[in-house]
Amino acid sequence: MSKSQKDIRCSFCGAGKQDSLMLIAGLDAHICDKCVQQANEILGEELNLKKGKNVNSVLTLLKPLEIKNHLDQYVIGQDEAKKVLAVAVYNHYKRLNQKIAKDEIEIEKSNIMMVGETGTGKTLLAKTIAKILNVPFCICDATVLTEAGYVGEDVESILTRLLQAADYDVNAAERGIVYIDEVDKVARKSDNPSITRDVSGEGVQQALLKILEGTIVNVPPQGGRKHPDQKMIPVNTNNILFICGGAFDGIEKKIANRLRTQTVGYKVKTDEVEVDLKNLYKYITPLDLKSFGMIPELIGRVPVITHLNPLDRDTLLNILTEPKNSLIKQYQKLFEYEEINLEFSKEVLEFIVDKAMEFKLGARGLRSICEAIMIDAMFEIPSQKQKSKKMVIDLEYAREQFEKSDLKKLKVA
Repeated sequence: MSKSQKDIRCSFCGAGKQDSLMLIAGLDAHICDKCVQQANEILGEELNLKKGKNVNSVLTLLKPLEIKNHLDQYVIGQDEAKKVLAVAVYNHYKRLNQKIAKDEIEIEKSNIMMVGETGTGKTLLAKTIAKILNVPFCICDATVLTEAGYVGEDVESILTRLLQAADYDVNAAERGIVYIDEVDKVARKSDNPSITRDVSGEGVQQALLKILEGTIVNVPPQGGRKHPDQKMIPVNTNNILFICGGAFDGIEKKIANRLRTQTVGYKVKTDEVEVDLKNLYKYITPLDLKSFGMIPELIGRVPVITHLNPLDRDTLLNILTEPKNSLIKQYQKLFEYEEINLEFSKEVLEFIVDKAMEFKLGARGLRSICEAIMIDAMFEIPSQKQKSKKMVIDLEYAREQFEKSDLKKLKVA
């Protein structure tokens, strides 16, 4: 038996026909015009959230100075690299929000190359800046990339990871930032052209060219060869900012040859400008990257080159204690879970830094030495029934634990 006109009500708010302008009938339900309007507003808000926040709001919040101040809380030193990154990210936001004026001046993106020794903070800078970004961000490793058609990952896998970071929202991914780590590992293996393919070197660089410059790439959403029947997703890389980083081990000799100086021995000329032999990375130019094995076409698409300074003793000491996520604070947090107040004497911190300088591993060496010193305490204390509320690591204990470890057997050439 069908309902009478007076009994018909909105299935959502319960309003009768006389209380609304219109009641839209469904299969077994009705909805009034007010509920339709409210549902439309809710749907619009949800779609805007999925597309990402408005770029205008980011521009007012993330000025270059503010980005650098945030990096200063986690990364010690490297002011020049921080400034370059902060400006590049800020200009990236402005470029995304650019409206073509009457003069039709279009701002081109400035991809970045970061060069520095291992353990100086290249990857840490990228990870830290990802925390404050309002765009999708992903870190990819260039060492696994090979030329298309060979075993390994294709260059398109970089964009697959960016899509995953954007929850497969293509519009969001097309304004994202990609950090390509260990890019020096795809350098040309020799200066002489060979009849055999350099599938993990020059071939990868050539495949990167179009992606870095800007083109529409068909990206497999689940990876390349394992799912050949999957539907490709077209992604425009024109607005994606690429940051490349690498240690470029051995490039100091090429810089020294160009500067006509010697890395070891006495200087021949005394009338030339003084050269800082301890930090030759500061003199790096695109010519040095070309002589290292990067093809000119790739260098031209990464116009901004910045360097990271080698870490001295004072900087390593600050890295141990000052950042928000410093190693000492991490160990203190671990012991807090056991209700123990952990302290390190100043002599222990200096001992750790001295050993790290000896190993020449940069900031990464600090973690290995700290683990060697703390491993016995972290192993035994959780099982102790009566725990002391305070533990102080002194120099004698640190030396004893370090001597027991295998790290003391390391010999640095």
